[in-house]
Amino acid sequence: MDVQLFERTTRSTRLTWAGQVFLDEAKRVLSAVDQAKASAKAAATGYRGTLRIALSDSIDPLRLAALLAQCREEEPDVEIRLFEVPLAEQTKGLRSGLYDAGLAQAAEAGEGIVVQSVWSDPLVIAVPARHPLLAHKRIALAELIRYPLVLCHPGICEGGYRQIERILRTVDVEPVVAEHAVSFDLMMTLVAAGYGLSFASKSHMMVCRHPEVVARPLAGRPLMLTTHLLRPNTEPSEPLSRFVARAAAAENSNSSAGT
Repeated sequence: MDVQLFERTTRSTRLTWAGQVFLDEAKRVLSAVDQAKASAKAAATGYRGTLRIALSDSIDPLRLAALLAQCREEEPDVEIRLFEVPLAEQTKGLRSGLYDAGLAQAAEAGEGIVVQSVWSDPLVIAVPARHPLLAHKRIALAELIRYPLVLCHPGICEGGYRQIERILRTVDVEPVVAEHAVSFDLMMTLVAAGYGLSFASKSHMMVCRHPEVVARPLAGRPLMLTTHLLRPNTEPSEPLSRFVARAAAAENSNSSAGT
């Protein structure tokens, strides 16, 4: 290949732009080969189809578990393989055919990708135990913004971060962000340690309880954190169509279960 991939000096070696493009494409090809091997093994064990679902942001574990259980019960011969990836990697994989669909909290994904809202969760405030705001049963956004915040990392939880950022922009005060956490567990640990307050979905707070963190609802109209299903803008396969329909029905089934 008559292309320069590296720039070498007496002290260092680094990729050229062509080299970086080649590396990214090589990684994609190797990933596709790994997926082909896994699909062949799945077929050998009796599966008649495979759905490759990418997960980005902080997906509601209760609804995801219920959705996967329903898929296993109704279509046991379709293997569902999950990939936890950042949103940018998910959208790239959807366009290149690496994934069949994805779940994320991003409302926009760019050209060639269909985005469909599938469920929403009420936002609550994660407050350290013994914090003065616990005197309030509901916390106003204007009060919350007076304290430092611990937010999800924008590169790891991009879709969720965008939704929280839009909410914070409704208050005419610049928030003080003490830390960006790369996981929900770390975010709760930092809140418990007193670094700041945080936003979380009600369902996540129910599942991932921390003894030193208290959930408080926001004052005023409920603010929701919405999860979307992303898929390529092409004719979906029959298994994918059924998966999309089940994901879209998860909102109603979860609401019915909670009443």
